[in-house]
Amino acid sequence: MSSPVSRLVSAPWLHDNLKSVKVLDCSWYLPFLNRNAKEEFVSSHIPGARFFGIDEIKDFSKADLPHMLPLPEFFGASMDKFGISNDDHVVVYDTAGVGPACRVFWTLHAMGHDRVSVLDGGLPSWAAEKYETETGEPQAEVAGSKKYAAQPVGRLVCDYADVVGNIEQLKVSGGKQGRQIVDARPNGRFTGKDPEFRPGLSSGHMPHAISVPFTEVTEASDAAHPLVQKLKSPKDIRRVFESRGVDLDRPIIASCGSGVTASILYFALLHAGVSPSSLAVYDGSWTEYALNPYSEIVKDV
Repeated sequence: MSSPVSRLVSAPWLHDNLKSVKVLDCSWYLPFLNRNAKEEFVSSHIPGARFFGIDEIKDFSKADLPHMLPLPEFFGASMDKFGISNDDHVVVYDTAGVGPACRVFWTLHAMGHDRVSVLDGGLPSWAAEKYETETGEPQAEVAGSKKYAAQPVGRLVCDYADVVGNIEQLKVSGGKQGRQIVDARPNGRFTGKDPEFRPGLSSGHMPHAISVPFTEVTEASDAAHPLVQKLKSPKDIRRVFESRGVDLDRPIIASCGSGVTASILYFALLHAGVSPSSLAVYDGSWTEYALNPYSEIVKDV
């Protein structure tokens, strides 16, 4: 049996253990930012890293939803191309500090791969330590005889039917029964005051959902490196959720716009000591929910 690993690792730890782990650059940007994560990876990445394209390793059958979980076979084939086996310790990072890498962290968990860590502070923290980076495309891995075998963990993933059924439980019980829904989007989109990024998609929120913007669980590492966003302490993360009315002893579904920042809340809650058995991510998140004309949308404006 593989030994457990720390879910959060520092740049110095990764530097000292680089030869014993597999590293994935999971950087991703919203389309309107006009940034190309793959080109930036080619320009600079942690030595030995591979690029995990969130919009490339996905379920292509769901055209309206940008990066749904890939089918297990496709995910396994992708891991084979990266030279990653079921027993490898994988470290994921991004250019945001603590951001899209959490989506890949959750994806690996959902595929049964528990030996995965997030680099706290991401590539900026690596750069702040003045560690070496590489340029160019990594060499292709030589195919091994043993193929990666994804082992999906269904309880970590919610679909539309799960969420709608859960909302009914919350409505009937006045929010006392059913899984709590925490929404990682900025509060303006949650209340309906601000528009969604996707043209024509309504903002607002699900009945009984609780707003916990993902930016509330990270902070600048120090005054000297204000752009290096790191995860807050477990105590501070618990305080953030509890101040919003979240009961950390009850099950939780994390949602957001399209499933990326919801995974930051998933990761933060794990870091804060919440049991993995109590957590799930709504894969299609608000995009899937609001696209359905039968969904009940609440606005607080």
